Formats: sequence, C-alpha cells, structure tokens
Amino acid sequence: MENVVLIIHLLLALGLIAVVLLQRSEGGGLGMGGGGGGAISGRAAATALGKITWVLAIAFICTSITLTIMAAQKSAGSSVADRIGVPQTEESGEAPAVPALGSDLLPPAEGDNAPLVPSAD
Repeated sequence: MENVVLIIHLLLALGLIAVVLLQRSEGGGLGMGGGGGGAISGRAAATALGKITWVLAIAFICTSITLTIMAAQKSAGSSVADRIGVPQTEESGEAPAVPALGSDLLPPAEGDNAPLVPSAD
C-alpha cells in the first residue's frame, strides 16, 4: 500500500511541476504585478491551469501526510534510544590497543632504510 501511495505522490509532484512551468509568468514576485484582472481588483481571473495547480497541490499535501502517517505506524515501537543500550559483541575487558600519538601519520625518519617508493630493480 505504501508503494502505491508513493508512486501517486511522485506522479503528483511531476504533474505539479509541469503545470506550474506551463503557467504564464506575470512578472513581479509573490503575486504582485500582472495586470490580467480589472483595474480595481489586484486578483487575476482564475484560469484552468490555476485550478489544476490547486487540485494537484492539495492532493500532493494529502499524499505527503498519508506517507508520514504510514511511516510513523511502521516505526511504532522501535526507537533509536532503545538500540543504545545493546551490549557490545566483544566481551573482553581489555580496551583495544591505541597506537602512539601520530606514529602512523608521520613519514619515516631520514635514518630509516625503508624507501618511500619501491624501486623497480
């Protein structure tokens, strides 16, 4: 069931992107500008693409909420905090050996005989 809702959600997202890109730009940001309506009213007449945008947006929000509820029900009873107290598999009381501070990070000293690059003899 979750996969069906997820596929519908993705199709709605693609449809919403397509419908928004098809709409005519009215210039200005946040709905300001655009003179399609009457001279007194700042609101333009609702077009078919505008109505489709609203329908797709509402359906997208509904599928988002549905997917959130499904995910919450699926994870009910399991918590990250519950997994913190899981005992380690290694039961020895010894701590792992820690190399000397920076011993693996430093290049060999000049007196060392080990070459940095193997020779091609």
